Amino acid sequence: MVKSRLVMAIGAALMAASCASTTPANENTNKTNATAPQVQTLSADPLASAQGTAELTMEQIMADPDWMGRFPENAFWSMDGEHILFYQKREGSDIRDLMIINNAEGEASKVALSDYHLYVADEKEQSVAGNWLAYTFEGNVFARFGDGSVKQLTRDEARQHNLQAMTDGSLSYQQGNDFYVVDVNSGLTRQVASIKFEDAPKANEEPKDYLAKEEQQLIQYVQKERKAAEERFERQQQLQSQNASLAPKPFYLDKSKQLVQARLSPRGDKIVAAISEPNKWREDGDIMPNYINEDGRISSEQVRRRVADAQPDEDQLVILDLESHTDTALTYNTLPGWNEDVLADVKRENHEARGEDYESEEKPRPIHLMADWGWENGAIQWNDNGTELAVMLEAWDNKDRWIATVDFAGKKLVPQDRLHDDAWINYTHNEFGWLNDNSLWFMSEADGYSHLYVKPLNGDTQQLTEGNYVVETAELSNDAEYLYFQANIEHPGIYEVYRVKTDGSGEPEAMTDLDGMTAFELSPQADELILTHSTPLMPPELYHKEANASDAPERMTHTVSEKFLSIDWTAPDVVGVESSHVDEPIYTRIYTPEGFDAERAEEYPAVVFIHGAGYLQNAHMGWSGYFREFMFHSLLNKHGYVVADLDYRGSKGYGRDWRTAIYRQMGTPEVEDLVDVASYLESNLNVDGDRLGTYGGSYGGFLTFMALFKEPGLFEAGSALRPVTDWAHYNVGYTSNILNLPQDDTIAYRRSSPIYFAEGLEDALLINSPMIDDNVFFQDSVRLVQRLIELKKEDWETAIYPVEPHGFRQPESWLNEYRRIFKLFEENLK
Repeated sequence: MVKSRLVMAIGAALMAASCASTTPANENTNKTNATAPQVQTLSADPLASAQGTAELTMEQIMADPDWMGRFPENAFWSMDGEHILFYQKREGSDIRDLMIINNAEGEASKVALSDYHLYVADEKEQSVAGNWLAYTFEGNVFARFGDGSVKQLTRDEARQHNLQAMTDGSLSYQQGNDFYVVDVNSGLTRQVASIKFEDAPKANEEPKDYLAKEEQQLIQYVQKERKAAEERFERQQQLQSQNASLAPKPFYLDKSKQLVQARLSPRGDKIVAAISEPNKWREDGDIMPNYINEDGRISSEQVRRRVADAQPDEDQLVILDLESHTDTALTYNTLPGWNEDVLADVKRENHEARGEDYESEEKPRPIHLMADWGWENGAIQWNDNGTELAVMLEAWDNKDRWIATVDFAGKKLVPQDRLHDDAWINYTHNEFGWLNDNSLWFMSEADGYSHLYVKPLNGDTQQLTEGNYVVETAELSNDAEYLYFQANIEHPGIYEVYRVKTDGSGEPEAMTDLDGMTAFELSPQADELILTHSTPLMPPELYHKEANASDAPERMTHTVSEKFLSIDWTAPDVVGVESSHVDEPIYTRIYTPEGFDAERAEEYPAVVFIHGAGYLQNAHMGWSGYFREFMFHSLLNKHGYVVADLDYRGSKGYGRDWRTAIYRQMGTPEVEDLVDVASYLESNLNVDGDRLGTYGGSYGGFLTFMALFKEPGLFEAGSALRPVTDWAHYNVGYTSNILNLPQDDTIAYRRSSPIYFAEGLEDALLINSPMIDDNVFFQDSVRLVQRLIELKKEDWETAIYPVEPHGFRQPESWLNEYRRIFKLFEENLK
């Protein structure tokens, strides 16, 4: 077994209490409903709780995080599956060093920079026969053979990518808009295709005007020169087509277009390319001033365009036949719904609000390649033998996703799956690929939750997983027998690793039972797993196990510092708070002070934290990405506050309906959930409803505004960090999903933007705004400040941070910001 090569000597001493033995899921596992009743409470493992007595201070919390330990990041297998590697932050630096685990005890050492190319792969591709693995490192191509030897195939600055194993045993790659095939044994490289967006060359140009036309008719010398040019041109064309030693002539495509993505067939006979007109990412006025520079002057940085300035994004699919040297454009008119007016009701509502009529009409919708925010595989995929190609497409209006194959004989797309959502298609959970029998596997929210499906090209779709839980990060085993995945089957806040047979013959089988948050990396041989596991009180560490249900995980790293472990952190409970608006509970982390007494006469003050991003899960049983806020909540506990941290509607991890509840009404369902959580605190945790405060950053800052402006009196004080104030000024990809476009859905933007509700402010407000934020522009805060001034509002203030982007970098800025937040609560809630 591979395990013996790596960890056979690991003893029981490394088996922490959090590493419980795994058990297979029961036969009903994939039917489990992850929604829990309101009374359910999960607590962090007490054995994982710190038992220290070190003093907790704001300065310590906001210091450079190195003091906590430098946790393993982005763990992966070596290409032969012999070693586990990970990145680790260098102490006192932003640089990440590559570390390799040397032995069964988990001891790690730094990989020399001179050896990085032996371990690090930006892209990998296995040969059809399995006798070599090609990969890229820093834009160059390498091949690793079965005996462990490595051959470098390119060494230049051109940056090759888009590797493809060919059926004849060779390897192809893309360089710019050119495609090459290399014999990995001899190293002989040949160009097989070149795509140019320009007019095809001619022997002679046509006369441009009267003088040129007359000259060519009158002067024999000119006529002779043109004829000679035609002969030379024709001879070169013949030479290029008949002599195999020369590169083939390029494909000349519409000069107004550019290449988006392309894939060469494993047979080497076709390229399917997506091309589009260049879409400007910014307007001339999209700039951001930077006031702190080494030259003492103001500089100007370019930033992205706003959703209000969005232009349609449409890709055209083209088949390039390398044998006949022809190009054929594919149309989308075989896709169901390709010309539907899916926004008819929205547009009609907005037209009626302006006193106008709207007439719906069918017309082609802009369609482009799917752009998932997390995948690595791309939207164009050939099967291994190059006979079939699948493409994933999305409508620019965000309401449809299609998986289609290509009928090369009929020169048309064949729809295999359509996912329609009246709100928007999720920008995650779009992984797909081929099985060995030329069936497709894919992820879809078709039944309301992200699940795994398989579909024969001429058969019916089969669902592999089912239930009120979310499937994440699926990976196909190398023999295509299993799909491994992460899911929250047992509880929305607990993610374990599972696998399911791709033939649909069995139920999902649990690979882990660790509780908390567990991610995985499957070994190249598909027989081992690297696990990255964490709990609310324990940052991520690496574990290892065989890829079966019975083997128990074994801990490989111990990177958390003694100083962090010496502090008595609050272990949050995860509670399902009953909602007054929907059947599902609002999962919430609850932090209570030491010695908390729900019956004491004096009621507690409380703070509600609102996480950012919108589509993010924070009320889970793993380590939070908001680690400073987690520590701040323990500090608030020590000062007598109860703290709540909720996954409001719109958060990740709870299925499609929870995700899309905010469609066209951002800030409405979430504030309703804040009201319910505030009520829960009063009714169940002895909290004084007149001493509630709130804070949050980014989307959390936006919701802080919406809560203060639309529900005055709910919170006595709130702090909005790096906040959105007007969604028409945010980016295209995120905002248009949820609110459509401002020109189509003005109602949604006005309903969802705090700047339109600023007159409702009655409580204390602190606005914290970084000035070089290229995500949520500083202008958002500036415009709201001006609005508050014009409304003559009182009891609010603004703190600015001149050198900070959206995510603060300087410990001094973090400290200043949270001192202000703490002071706000102390002055208004005590």
